[in-house]
Amino acid sequence: MAAMSSETPAPPAAPSTAPAAHPLTVGFDLDMTLIDSRPGIRAVYRALSAETGTFIDADAAVSRLGPPLAEELALWFPPSEIAAMADRFRAIYPAYAIAPTPALPGAREAVEAVRALGGRAIVVTAKYEPNARLHLEHLGIVPDAVVGGLWAEGKARALREYGARIYVGDHVGDVRGARAAGALSVTVPTGPCPGAELRAAGADVVLADLTALPQWLAAHTGHSAHTGRQEEQAEPEV
Repeated sequence: MAAMSSETPAPPAAPSTAPAAHPLTVGFDLDMTLIDSRPGIRAVYRALSAETGTFIDADAAVSRLGPPLAEELALWFPPSEIAAMADRFRAIYPAYAIAPTPALPGAREAVEAVRALGGRAIVVTAKYEPNARLHLEHLGIVPDAVVGGLWAEGKARALREYGARIYVGDHVGDVRGARAAGALSVTVPTGPCPGAELRAAGADVVLADLTALPQWLAAHTGHSAHTGRQEEQAEPEV
């Protein structure tokens, strides 16, 4: 193609729909990172089991939270029914899962710590986004953005879009998502994956739980005099 003449004005740039760059954006997973969703999800599985007459071991199901809903439903329903069962699960979810689900220790403080440093906190989760928002609204946790329906490496799309350089999660899938986005993987062993498994998956930091995040974040961003050994001090014994 011929070079554009200096007398020919360049076409105007299309307006960007991506969020503006931000000096500190921290992403958070939802289930078993910010919230203990086991009581609510257990109730939904029991209701779905009763409604369909299909046995679902709800206790086993909530012991492996993290991956997409369809993966768990595939253990209990034939392939031809999974999409319909996922739709039904999401439809009855608000009635059974929101009220019984508490925030995990330090969740609100972790989000507030990002804001206190002038940063932006986003939630990136595999959960159906409308139900994720219901949890956060019910618990009074107010992130700057919520993106649902993304798992493992798929989370990298939202993390890159929002410019998140840190992603906090509880599952090896969250580690994979952070690494795919080029973000620092900060983890908490409050879900199904113990600290040793998270480290083996490539987590950069393993904290005991979210109560340790504000201190670590302050050190990491240079808002503390103790910057040399923050990860070492924060990691629990395993």
